[in-house]
Amino acid sequence: MSRTSTGRHARPVSPRDSDASSARRWWVLAVIGVAQLMVVLDATIVNIALPSAQAALRFTDGDRQWIVTAYALAFGSLLLLGGRFADLFGRRTAFLAGVVGFAAASALGGAAGSFTTLVTARALQGAFGALLAPAALSILTTTFTKARERARAFGIFGAIAGSGAAVGLLLGGVLTEYLTWRWTFYVNLLFALVAFAGGLLLLRNSRRPTGARIDLPGTLLVSSGLFCLVYGFANAERHDWDAPQTYGYLLVGGLLLTSFGWWQNRAANPLLPLRVLMDRNRGASFAAALVASAGMFAVFLFLTYYMRLTLSFSSVKTGVAFLPLVGALMVSAQLATIVLVPRLGPKPIVPAGFALAAVGLAMLTRLGLDSGYASDVLPPLLVIGVGMGLIFPPAMSLSTAGVSADDAGVASAAVNASQQVGGSVGTALLNTLATSAAADYTVTRDPKDPLVLAEAALKGYATAYWWAAGFFAIGLVITFMLYRRGPAALDGASAAHM
Repeated sequence: MSRTSTGRHARPVSPRDSDASSARRWWVLAVIGVAQLMVVLDATIVNIALPSAQAALRFTDGDRQWIVTAYALAFGSLLLLGGRFADLFGRRTAFLAGVVGFAAASALGGAAGSFTTLVTARALQGAFGALLAPAALSILTTTFTKARERARAFGIFGAIAGSGAAVGLLLGGVLTEYLTWRWTFYVNLLFALVAFAGGLLLLRNSRRPTGARIDLPGTLLVSSGLFCLVYGFANAERHDWDAPQTYGYLLVGGLLLTSFGWWQNRAANPLLPLRVLMDRNRGASFAAALVASAGMFAVFLFLTYYMRLTLSFSSVKTGVAFLPLVGALMVSAQLATIVLVPRLGPKPIVPAGFALAAVGLAMLTRLGLDSGYASDVLPPLLVIGVGMGLIFPPAMSLSTAGVSADDAGVASAAVNASQQVGGSVGTALLNTLATSAAADYTVTRDPKDPLVLAEAALKGYATAYWWAAGFFAIGLVITFMLYRRGPAALDGASAAHM
């Protein structure tokens, strides 16, 4: 009779054990799904509450941007460090620490009595989110290693990641309208309680790689580089692109990230091993996450403006109006990950998602002052939702497929960083283009006429939609060229203790 390495008799795995293990995996998905939703919706849930928070704490319009920027800066610049922390010290440890820290930062934000405290809370949310998000995705990667289960799990997880912004708009509207703006922070305590309790019960820690260390020079280079990049794009919203506050930070960020790439090829324990980036499908997935996140910004921001200001929707009604997009995304996500990508491979599916999203954005450019929701807004929302479902879940799955368990955290962090940088690019570039187009429209018209101002706003929105459609068209070309033909090997990284 065979024995294990410890000398004990090996016990055959019974069907009951297998069923219990399978059930446990789906409970793990539920737990990390709750945590992921908490992180992704926080990028938009607070935006709805900003006017109320501004009135309560009496900060200026110029200061208001820092409530958004502080979160993005901390989250974007610390993601790779958070992912490597999960690889070195355990995904369970990183996950639970991230949940507790995020909850504490949210409690601080909800109780904030000053602008400084609120900005500090948002920065802390971003920092702990950078620890939590890669840990959650890497847990998913190492938990679901069978191709069919992995496909279904990533379909669900990708749908959560892709629809979190819309859920944040709805939840932020409900909480602000029926409770107070402070509940857009306090609600995270409920998410965190569920995620922490589930993580404590269900997750097991991964083993620390022998002899591995934190790459301090690499950490400083990439964190500083991502900080400068995100900050430079954030400054583009308040300054011209040729202002030193914009191009200076972008230039320094580019140099630091280039230096980071050079160092990773020489470091003994690289923060982001180049082997993680060398696979074509994985590289295509990182690019897909970056480009899609940049284009998606136009849908949520400018369409929110349109429904609030032009169609006079309440904040709650605006959030509800995005739900069809969420539903379409969830359906297409399952279809893509379970049926289409396993049979056809990512090459025709992800580019098709980019094409659909581009068509949906082009349809939005036709919106006018007398357009209706059901006839003019809903159809493109459904098209964009289907397109997003074909992009995000396959890209997230393939970005971590095939990596070793020791690299799962940093690979997860890399795709999260791609999304964050893409969102920052979209925020800065599309806002600037929309504002310029609206200003140009009023040059030869009466800028005090309410009708002219409304039409100028529409001109700005349409400009943003066209550019976002261009982003998706670029994504189509990139992913079609990079993804390999044929079905991809979707088996996860080598199983590891969670």
